[in-house]
Amino acid sequence: MFRSHPPRETVMNPADLLTIAAALGAGAFTKGVTGMGLPLVSLPFLVWFLGLPHALCVLVVPILVTNAWQVWRFRASAAAHRLNFLRIAIFASFIGMAAGTYALTAVDERLLVLALAGVIFAYVGLRLLRPDFVLGPQTAARIACPVGFAAGALQGATGISAPVAATYVHAMRLEHGAHVYALSWLFLAVTAMQVVALGAAGILRWEWLAEGVFALLPVALAMPLGHRLAARLDRRIFDRVILAMLAVIGLYLALDP
Repeated sequence: MFRSHPPRETVMNPADLLTIAAALGAGAFTKGVTGMGLPLVSLPFLVWFLGLPHALCVLVVPILVTNAWQVWRFRASAAAHRLNFLRIAIFASFIGMAAGTYALTAVDERLLVLALAGVIFAYVGLRLLRPDFVLGPQTAARIACPVGFAAGALQGATGISAPVAATYVHAMRLEHGAHVYALSWLFLAVTAMQVVALGAAGILRWEWLAEGVFALLPVALAMPLGHRLAARLDRRIFDRVILAMLAVIGLYLALDP
């Protein structure tokens, strides 16, 4: 999905490092506000400087840590009765990740990306035309398995599962804590599985994981700021922010050459 430039052989200068830190900080801030956005915002910049395999490995640590943190921070929402779908979706995402890693390599990636963009735009359009639309608990539970599978498959094929996971969770119109909790669990599950896939493929390097630990610094500084802003947003504004984020994701997918 991302057009990778060859990794740079020379040591990066301070301006390059500052750009990478700013990209990580921007992604972390977006995640703090909406519950998603760290890889979507940061990965294109990291790919430019590091190449795709290196960038994916560096981001593994911040993604795992930030999602685990948000699962813990919003753990009180675990008892929400509308989250019954979560275990099924997570289990299905593991199967989807394996399928995405080993089977979807034969699928035309551009067609897949355009189809995902179309789904997102259709949902955003539906919400604009029918603001009262809600994916009910029973329907959400019925489609949890195919949605989880699709999220895992997308993560395995492209490195990002947000177009499926975020659209699905947002359609339920959950309150803020439950929304972030559910998304964080889904992202945590598919990323943990991706670590296994990267290791099995021989891509994972210890030095790149160590760089991911250092990447936690800008993330740790920016993400709490996003949490503070999210706490001040009322439900309608938060809903609009998520819709805008989904529209941006759709545009990015549609316009990426």
